Amino acid sequence: MAKKSSGINAGKKLKARRSKSRKQNKWYAKKVLGLQIKSDPLEGASMGSGIVLEKVQREAKQPNSAMRKCVRVQLIKNGKQITAFLPGDGAQKLVDEHDEVVVECMGGSMGRSKGDIPGVRWQVIKVNDQSLNALLAGKIEKARK
Repeated sequence: MAKKSSGINAGKKLKARRSKSRKQNKWYAKKVLGLQIKSDPLEGASMGSGIVLEKVQREAKQPNSAMRKCVRVQLIKNGKQITAFLPGDGAQKLVDEHDEVVVECMGGSMGRSKGDIPGVRWQVIKVNDQSLNALLAGKIEKARK
């Protein structure tokens, strides 16, 4: 490995060396080039609203064998389609096609999918402007649209 430059006029070379080294760090490069936001369907936002296209079931990864209940959602802001998880027991019955839902990032490790559901990074938190948790608990009834 080459030794660092030292001397009166070494500043420029040290600066270039530091820049080159930092760009080899994948986290720094991702941040500087904005790759995370470019690939993110929510475009950096914490939540986004969309329309339910269909209900789907995803098979859990090994060693589990469950069918996780999810929905295909088309985002309103940019028209991109994502798959969002429906948390809670019986949540699938409360969400119908063409409902407006609010999705948030589940926050798995490194922004990837969470738990045993492959390729699903978002979860539904609201249905027709009503909290999914409150609907599941029976505190409120689903609004008629």
